[in-house]
Amino acid sequence: MARIEVRRNILEANENLALRNRNFFDANEVLVVNVMAAPGAGKTSTILRTIEYLGDRYAFAVIEGDMASRIDADVMAAKGIPVEQINTGNMCHLDANMIGRAAGTFTYGRPTILFIENVGNLVCPSEFSLGEDLNIVIASTTEGHDKPYKYPAIYLKADAVLINKTDLMEAMEFDRKMFCDGVAAVKPMPPLFEISCRDGSGLDAWVGWLTGQCERKFGREARKLAER
Repeated sequence: MARIEVRRNILEANENLALRNRNFFDANEVLVVNVMAAPGAGKTSTILRTIEYLGDRYAFAVIEGDMASRIDADVMAAKGIPVEQINTGNMCHLDANMIGRAAGTFTYGRPTILFIENVGNLVCPSEFSLGEDLNIVIASTTEGHDKPYKYPAIYLKADAVLINKTDLMEAMEFDRKMFCDGVAAVKPMPPLFEISCRDGSGLDAWVGWLTGQCERKFGREARKLAER
């Protein structure tokens, strides 16, 4: 019983910090996209391709979460993208406190998309709110089509699902229907985008949807600022 109470306290404290983060992001016109996936699903490549497609429409920043190293952060920095690395040690997820500290290091002067590349894991990241606007789950055809059945909690939080590496779908014998049925069993089917970061297929639809989310967020925040 004491263990359950400690966990509840941890999650409640995290929610309070997530709310503080959300207020900070709203005040600075930042759309926060929490990207969750298993290791190797293509989080980094999806973020890079998305930024490439959006061009200079918005400002961008990235928070990279890994247990160790800054390999992905160095890739972002080499592209000129503002990036902060968070190494979690033995923790398998990011939390609101970590995000609050990292987000405060960026300069915000115009509408910004902040991508949070969460630690590669299909379990823990879904439990901790970060102050995000969108939770995106990336599944890879190379992982197999059974993941929604094995790890339903992460799909329960998904505002959109991306199936990446569709250029390998046939070779991997990925059963799209079984995958979608698994997601739909958890919640009403969220927007689903089939993409390949390798050949660019499907990225137009995904980026178009994300642009719509940006327009809703930034339009709403602009109205709020005008009313003050």
